[in-house]
Amino acid sequence: MELVTLTIDKQRVQVAAGATILEAARQAGIEIPTLCYLKEINAIGACRICVVEVKGARTLQAACVAPVAEGMEVRTNTPAVRQARRLTLELILSNHPMECLTCIRNLNCELQRLAESFGIRQVRFQGEKTCYPVDTSSPSIVREPQKCVLCRRCVAVCDQVQGVKAIAAQERGFDTVIDPAFHRQLMEVACALCGQCTLVCPTGALHERDQTAEVWAALADPKKHVVVQTAPATRVSVGEMFGMEPGSIVTGKMVAALRRLGFDRVFDTDFTADLTIMEEGSELLRRLQAGGVLPLITSCSPGWIKFIEHFYPDLLPNLSTCKSPQQMFGALAKTYYARKAGIDPADIFVVSVMPCTAKKFEAQRPEMADSGYPDVDVVLTTRELGRMLHQAGIDLAGLPEEEYDAPLGISTGAAAIFGATGGVMEAALRTAYELVTQEELKNLDFTEVRGLLGVKEAAVEVGGITVKVAVAHSLGKARQVLDRVKAGEADYHFIEIMCCPGGCIGGGGQPIPTNTEIRAKRIDGIYTADERMTLRKSHFNPAVQVLYREFLGEPLGHKSHELLHTNYTPRGKYPQAQ
Repeated sequence: MELVTLTIDKQRVQVAAGATILEAARQAGIEIPTLCYLKEINAIGACRICVVEVKGARTLQAACVAPVAEGMEVRTNTPAVRQARRLTLELILSNHPMECLTCIRNLNCELQRLAESFGIRQVRFQGEKTCYPVDTSSPSIVREPQKCVLCRRCVAVCDQVQGVKAIAAQERGFDTVIDPAFHRQLMEVACALCGQCTLVCPTGALHERDQTAEVWAALADPKKHVVVQTAPATRVSVGEMFGMEPGSIVTGKMVAALRRLGFDRVFDTDFTADLTIMEEGSELLRRLQAGGVLPLITSCSPGWIKFIEHFYPDLLPNLSTCKSPQQMFGALAKTYYARKAGIDPADIFVVSVMPCTAKKFEAQRPEMADSGYPDVDVVLTTRELGRMLHQAGIDLAGLPEEEYDAPLGISTGAAAIFGATGGVMEAALRTAYELVTQEELKNLDFTEVRGLLGVKEAAVEVGGITVKVAVAHSLGKARQVLDRVKAGEADYHFIEIMCCPGGCIGGGGQPIPTNTEIRAKRIDGIYTADERMTLRKSHFNPAVQVLYREFLGEPLGHKSHELLHTNYTPRGKYPQAQ
C-alpha cells in the first residue's frame, strides 16, 4: 500500500495515498468540523464548514474532498479558517428557523452543536428566507424543508444505499429545496418510508411522525386496556437514549420502564417472531416439496415490502404470505389474548415499539385488520419511546430487571436474532432442519449468514435437500439479488431481505447517531442475547405450542391463514398524485 506523509497542524501524519485531508486529520486525532460529510456515503464539499489552509493553495480547501499529497502542509485552526467557518455557519443560520426549543431534534442537532461550538450568539445577516410547506402526507416521515441545510446526506443515502431515489435537489440557487420530483409529497412517489433519511439528517428537516400523544391519551383512558409489544432490536438500542453504550442489552429494564409508564401488559414481539418462523418455515417446506413459487422471500420488513410493490411487482408471488411479527401480534392480541383475558377486543389498544418508521405505514394498511379491528393501533419508534421515558422522569439505567407478561411475552433466542441481518434466515434454518430431519441440530450458529456484508450466500443440507439461501440488507443490495433472480442467474430457494443496513438494528427509527460502528455493536448485543437464552429454537417455544393447540390448530391451517397471512399490492414505479 502506497503511503503519503504530510503535516497537519505541525503533526507528522502518514496515511494511504488517496485519503482526504479530513481522513488524515481524524487518524491523527485532529477534529475538523463537518456538516454535509457522511462517511463512505456523502463527500461533496458542499457546506464548506470543513475548510482548511493548505500551504501553496490560493484558496481554503474543503477537507472532506481534498486529497492528501506528499509533503503537504495543512493548518486547521488559523484565524482565516475560523473566520471562514463562522461566516459560513452564520449564513446557514440566516436561512434557518430559530425553533430549537420546540424542534424534535433539540439537543441532538448537528447544526445546533456547531453553533454552540463556534460561540454564535447572534445572527448578523437578516433578509428573505426560503419558505416551503411541511409535508405530513406520510404516516411515517415528516418533512420540514425550512429546516433543511441542503447537505444532501438524505439524497445520498436514498440513492447510493437504498437505490430508491425518492428525493433530490430541486430548483437552483436560493430556491434550492430537497424534494420528491415535481415537488410532490412523499406519499405521491415511490418512497419505501424506511427512514434512513431521518437517521442521517443533521437537523429536524426529516423526522419520524411523533405519535406519543396518542399513546399518552390511551394510557390515560380508563376504558382502554393498553398492551405494548417490543421489537427484538429495541432491547439493544433504547439504552442509547440514556447514555448507555450501543449494544447494551436492556430487555428487563425496558420491561420495567414500560410498566412504569402505565401499560396494562408488556409483551414481546419475539413471541410472534417465533410464530413467524413456524408459519414461514412451513411455507418454505411446502413450496420445496409441492413445487411452489421459488425462491421464497421473507416478508417481515415493511420498507422492503413497499419497495417490492413499487419496483418489482412481478416478484410479489415470491413473497411469503406471512404478516410481519408486529402484525401477527396485533391480530392475536385482539383475538386469542382477548378471549383468554375476557376483554372486549374493541377495548384493547395495541402499541408497538419498533426500530422502524415504515412500521407506522404497515400498521395502517387496510389488509392488516383481519380480526375486525386494526391489528396495531399505534407504532412508536425507539426514539419516541426514549422521549416518553424522559417525559415521565424514568431513568432506564437505574431500573431493576423485570420479565415480560405471559403468554405473549415468552420467546426464544431464535426470535431475538430477528433484529440483525441474517437473523430471520438463521432462525428459520434452525427450525426447518429439525422439522424435516426429526434430528437435533447440534450447531445452532449459521455464521455464514451473519455480519454486515451486503449480500451473503449459503447452502444448507436439510433432509437430503440442499437449500440455497441468500441474505441481503439495504434496498440497494436487494436490487442486486432481485435482478439476478429475474435474469435467471440465481437458483436460491430462500431469500431474506431487510430494508435497512444491518437489519432492524439499523432501522430508521433507531437512536441518532446510527452508523456502521454502532450497528456492529448492536448486532453483537443481539447475538449475545440469543446465546443467553435457555431456548434457542422457535419450535421449542412452549407458549407457541399452546397457541397452536388451543387456537390456531396447525401452521398454515385455516385459522392461521385467516389471521396471520396476507397479500400485497402492485403500486407501480411512478405513483400518480392523488
